[in-house]
Amino acid sequence: MRPVDLAREHDLSTQAIRNYEDAGILPAAERTVHGYRTYTPRHARALRAFLALVPGHGHQTATAIMRAVNRGAVEDALRLIDESHGLLLDDRRTLQAVEAALRDLAPVPQERGDTFIGPLARRLGIRPATLRKWESAGLVRPRRDPRTGYRVYSAADVRDARLAHQLRRGGYLLEQIAPLLAQVRSAGGVAPLESTLRDWGARLSDRGRAMLRGAAALDAYLGDRDA
Repeated sequence: MRPVDLAREHDLSTQAIRNYEDAGILPAAERTVHGYRTYTPRHARALRAFLALVPGHGHQTATAIMRAVNRGAVEDALRLIDESHGLLLDDRRTLQAVEAALRDLAPVPQERGDTFIGPLARRLGIRPATLRKWESAGLVRPRRDPRTGYRVYSAADVRDARLAHQLRRGGYLLEQIAPLLAQVRSAGGVAPLESTLRDWGARLSDRGRAMLRGAAALDAYLGDRDA
């Protein structure tokens, strides 16, 4: 097979095929007496495996997996796959934690009016110092009373504090919680975020299915190596 034969199957350029070989994604090609590359069905299966791995694992990890396989380090490749599945599981757990936290918030009537750090801390069962720490981390953003300098928590601030409290109880770190609360704010509240969470869940499912397809293609390539 010529580079162009591999390229046409996947709507790639011949230069991309050469780049994949140079990167170790494809095994080294044989050369003709005139120096032209020649590929075999084994190279075709390697290319299919790589392209199937990319949607689920990302280009960088897919490249590392194929490099490991092609140098005979199959255990290293399987470890990379396990790590990628672990990241997907972590993302699923984060999504579940956010969904659980939102469910806990849902039955509570809409917060009205402002409150101060002491009453809010007592309502949540935490210390005022914890709220100040959350403020430093960007989880809550109370305004300051211009006359007294006291922190004033709006209804949205109370919502963010309650959501942060739920996530902290679930074991999540402040740096993990901050971007989630930023999504709540950008969505304009909890209700609009539900659509975002559904989309997030759909993307995780798509990623999981892509990993399955990548595993099947890689297994076919590994079977070719074992034959």
